[in-house]
Amino acid sequence: MSSMIVLEGIGVQKWTYIMVGLTFAIYIGIAIWSRASSTKDFYVAGGGVSPLANGMATAADWMSAASFISMAGIISFAGYDGAVYLMGWTGGYVLLALLLAPYLRKFGKFTVPDFIGDRYYSKTARLVAVFCALLVSFTYVAGQMRGVGIVFSRFLEVDINTGVIIGMIIVLFYAVLGGMKGITYTQVAQYCVLIFAFMVPAIFISIQMTGNPIPQLGFGSQLADGSGTYLLDKLDGLSTQLGFAEYTEGSKSMIDVFAITLALMVGTAGLPHVIVRFFTVKRVRDARKSAGIALLLIAILYTTAPAVAVFARTNLIETVSDKPYANVPDWFTKWETTGLITFTDKNNDGNIQYLADNNKNELVVDRDIMVLANPEIARLPNWVIALVAAGGLAAALSTAAGLLLVISASVSHDLIKKIINPKISDKGELVAARLSAVGAVCVAGYFGINPPGFVAAVVALAFGLAAASFFPAIILGIFYKRMNKEGAIAGMVVGIVSMLLYMIKYKLGWFDETLPDKSEWWFGISPEGFGTVAMLLNFVVSITIMKFTSPPPEEVQDIVEKIRIPSGAGEATGH
Repeated sequence: MSSMIVLEGIGVQKWTYIMVGLTFAIYIGIAIWSRASSTKDFYVAGGGVSPLANGMATAADWMSAASFISMAGIISFAGYDGAVYLMGWTGGYVLLALLLAPYLRKFGKFTVPDFIGDRYYSKTARLVAVFCALLVSFTYVAGQMRGVGIVFSRFLEVDINTGVIIGMIIVLFYAVLGGMKGITYTQVAQYCVLIFAFMVPAIFISIQMTGNPIPQLGFGSQLADGSGTYLLDKLDGLSTQLGFAEYTEGSKSMIDVFAITLALMVGTAGLPHVIVRFFTVKRVRDARKSAGIALLLIAILYTTAPAVAVFARTNLIETVSDKPYANVPDWFTKWETTGLITFTDKNNDGNIQYLADNNKNELVVDRDIMVLANPEIARLPNWVIALVAAGGLAAALSTAAGLLLVISASVSHDLIKKIINPKISDKGELVAARLSAVGAVCVAGYFGINPPGFVAAVVALAFGLAAASFFPAIILGIFYKRMNKEGAIAGMVVGIVSMLLYMIKYKLGWFDETLPDKSEWWFGISPEGFGTVAMLLNFVVSITIMKFTSPPPEEVQDIVEKIRIPSGAGEATGH
């Protein structure tokens, strides 16, 4: 009994130091144990990772800060509209695992620029692919570093910039020392941490609100107060009372829902840091196994996120709406210090007016805090609150490490070894890879401190860039042997430039003094969904240019035939 009292007396900050300190010690210990001694270790972990370990590592690599911190936050504010992220990211992984991964694995090139450079027999194609890989990876990693900064700023009570710098140092250590080998086994540990951290509070709150211990069922159940009211009906009622649309009704246009979902799906299939994971196993058969395992492990979090969103939104409204500001709970004042939740008493009555009408609304909540603040709002034990902080860091750092490896491989392998200095030694290439990772961490830190939006929006833009540039080149490269270098290069350039221009104009507002209104979007498609349009432009330009230029060499066409139609069942299945 006395030990329980002692545990309850430990504050959130101390628990966070304990949880984060323990997990960081594990990550660093794994990096030292599995440090890379060759470029094969650094790029593909020696190619000897088991399907189970690779599946867990892939799941951690895939479930970034956007999945852990921001996705449920988006759904909690957007309601039905937020489902596009669930559909797009989950469907995209299935598309990658079934349609692309086995063929890319059989081609034998572990980076996307390497595949494009060899498949399209062109240094120019490789250079364009390197540029696109760096752009996608830096955009994606910016969201991860912001997630790290948010966690540190609240739970260790340092400012966001300091939090980003601490995260940079940690990820630099195990990414530079261990390479893919260190990252893989670190990500296995990070998956265990992040999934435990996501599920424990979800189960606690589901029992608390509905009496059902399964969150996936809890958010569709009746409330535990005996009223007979369903939780979703209650949230619909609370939302409409405040002037918001019903939580279970969508407001996005059908074309935008379609565009965002498709952009996220095909963007997933072009993400270089996920594709490289299929080269860390011994055989094609193992790549398929690890893809299936990863999908099951990813589904645990993705099917829970809508429930967490409903719990968080309901608790937030009931806790602060129309309540005296003088009586706000501790969690509110702690998050206020981070600047991620703000209150302005517009009518000077001392109460918090949380309303859909921006002219009357007095509360501004950054959607990225919803998952992290949810256990505090629900008054869960301090150790659970700290566990969520450790999980958020695990999600952000696991993906950041994978992305940094892609960046370093693009520079050292695809740029230096394949173009600038083909005679570089294995040791020299390893040094270049590590130096590239150091530079990448510094750039990633800058973008983490100055991100162009909240975590999931930044990540969605990375998917749009991947969809616009890589997906058509990869698909046509595998399934259309007539596709040539001229078409692929032109398509990638048109796709990435059109996506960049749209993103700069409608997301960053660089061409205007104020950000253009939604009414000005082309066809009503948001910047997060424009990757679909840019991808279609890429396909049209690629095929059109290909029709008017010479076909690829016979040996390249033969390689494509062998990828699609394996010469022997044993070779294809790994028997």
